[in-house]
Amino acid sequence: MQTTRIREMVAGKLKVSIYENRTQMGEEAAKEVAKKIKALLSAKKGCINIIFAAAPSQKELLYFLSLQQGIDWSRINGFHMDEYIGIDENASQSFAYFLKENIFNRVPFNKIYCINGNAENINEECLRYANLLNENPTDIVCMGIGENTHIAFNDPHTADFNDPLLVKVVTLDEASRQQQVHDGCFAELGDVPTAAITLTVPALLQANAIYCVVPGKNKAIAVHHTLHEEMDERYPSTALKTHPNAALYLDKDSAGRL
Repeated sequence: MQTTRIREMVAGKLKVSIYENRTQMGEEAAKEVAKKIKALLSAKKGCINIIFAAAPSQKELLYFLSLQQGIDWSRINGFHMDEYIGIDENASQSFAYFLKENIFNRVPFNKIYCINGNAENINEECLRYANLLNENPTDIVCMGIGENTHIAFNDPHTADFNDPLLVKVVTLDEASRQQQVHDGCFAELGDVPTAAITLTVPALLQANAIYCVVPGKNKAIAVHHTLHEEMDERYPSTALKTHPNAALYLDKDSAGRL
């Protein structure tokens, strides 16, 4: 059965597509990401660089992307956009672990660069990862939006649209930590780490293209703010409306307040 969009709209420069359910949303987003990957691989020599978000909201996108035909994954480097500080990389709650399970181990990437949340010197780890981003300019970001409108772990109290850094240490607000409980990643709030390493807003926006996948009723208020508020660091996801090549994919639940 052919998938059709329920609705399309534009907010600022951000193109928005709404689908019947999260499966259709994820599959269609994956097709668009695959199309962009193939175009970039045809136009560029060497490898392209993709940053992936790690969250249950991304599972459909990552699953269908791993099934797309005709992608030369050996010319693609994979990055991830945030990681808890102090969590074991093999713990199921680790974002690196999530991405290995859902995309990194499913297709043959050229190289995979993970953030080390257990580095002996966290500031040096931020610098190391920032240098990797500078050496491998970002072509594509595949991401989501948090319940409090965070992008990566740029919560409203730490988001800086003009951040001079590409990677930094942040404390997580309660809404971000509670979302991890809602997502089933942790049993209770006290189990969720309180600090993380994150790519900053400018680090995300420097990509050639951004594909933002946001399903579920818990994200409906965040989606409303993203599309209807003015660009404001109190709503970090509003920064997406300034990007010349960004697309937002929703299901009926996440679009419920539009």
